[in-house]
Amino acid sequence: MGDYAVVNPATGLTVRTYPTITDAELKDAITSADETHRTWSASSTVAERAALVRRVGELHLERARALGEIIVREMGKPIAQAVGEVEFCAAIYEFYAENAESLMADEPIALLAGEGSAVVRRGSLGVLLGIMPWNYPCYQVARFAAPNLVIGNTILLKHAPQCPESAEALQQVFLDAGFPAGAYTNIYATNAQVEWVIADPRVQGVSLTGSERAGAAVAEIAGRNLKKVVLELGGSDPFIVLGTDDLDAVVESAVAARLENTGQACNAAKRFILIDDLYEPFLEKFTAAITAVKPEDPTSEDATIGPLSSALAADRLEEQVERAVSAGATRVASGEREGTFYPPTVLSGITPENPAYREELFGPVAAIYRVGSEEEAVALANDTPFGLGSYVMTNDPEQARRVANSLDTGMVYVNVVGADGAELPFGGVKRSGFGRELGRFGADEFVNKKLIRVGA
Repeated sequence: MGDYAVVNPATGLTVRTYPTITDAELKDAITSADETHRTWSASSTVAERAALVRRVGELHLERARALGEIIVREMGKPIAQAVGEVEFCAAIYEFYAENAESLMADEPIALLAGEGSAVVRRGSLGVLLGIMPWNYPCYQVARFAAPNLVIGNTILLKHAPQCPESAEALQQVFLDAGFPAGAYTNIYATNAQVEWVIADPRVQGVSLTGSERAGAAVAEIAGRNLKKVVLELGGSDPFIVLGTDDLDAVVESAVAARLENTGQACNAAKRFILIDDLYEPFLEKFTAAITAVKPEDPTSEDATIGPLSSALAADRLEEQVERAVSAGATRVASGEREGTFYPPTVLSGITPENPAYREELFGPVAAIYRVGSEEEAVALANDTPFGLGSYVMTNDPEQARRVANSLDTGMVYVNVVGADGAELPFGGVKRSGFGRELGRFGADEFVNKKLIRVGA
């Protein structure tokens, strides 16, 4: 047996292990994906592919509970959030099915000189490799698979080693929706196998969501082999509070932004930056609100947060917090860790010399900062290796515009949290990666934008 296994983080019990794919099986999978691209993709219409993608979305809704329960077993997400994740996937598949024709439509170009016409025609590239993380086992797949199957690319999907049951269930969804064999293929591949999959000349690109280390490794391999790559990596998103008429509402949003998926989201708010006159009242209210949330059994319908995804994840977070405190940070509030169940924790007094200043804290830990001006808030928000998302809370529209324009991030949310949508592009800058998923921009990453110039 290989490294793929479902280990329930709430209990520590290994539910099931899965064998890794053999080299021969993997080569057959690449061959099948390539043949399916040359036959099915070339002969099917955009409308036909859109109909299949729509059916994938419908099956997500029909199987939402079952898929959600798998997510709970694999990485401990509270069941209500797990089902919500699957339902959001359905919206993504529906978006691409509904908009497939317009996203793939020819784009005329007005000629500056000469007679005739010019048009850009979008077409598929071929076989793509998707490397997906454990924190959103269905959602991350949807972001990659939905647009690319509409385009006509075929997919090899390597899921996280702790999510093999989700991987198996999603493979069945695509088959049951009517996609031919080779259009979407789950592969339980090792890291060593991934390297030669990327190098295979039939594979035209790779998309990875994961850690900086994984992103750097995949980008290096892709670069050596001249393959297109999209990376969605870590984040340390700032939550900037500069003004409000309702501090309680801001605190409620802040808690929600930090605790989504038990704090294990790349674009969760992680650094809370408060203008001086709001710092003390915010800190008091926020600390009380976030520490009132207790880790619970993730199978409970009422659970807000569950365990971290693994014992290793809990160990890593605990070690980061202890290093931060040892380096001078103040542990404003916390509770007792119980196995993989890590309590919401508030830190303050993190200076630029503290290792936590430039790290991503992947769990229910919030870092609070005080600033004296809008300019200082922006400077602090940008003083990070990451540049994924950001949040700005202000009752001054002009200030909101200025700050949004000044932030070095791929996304800015003003006076709103939890506002991701299938139509909205998702991605970052700096060490948070490059490229975009979702919306029309997500459908423009792995396409051949072919120019067709016709004379008079």
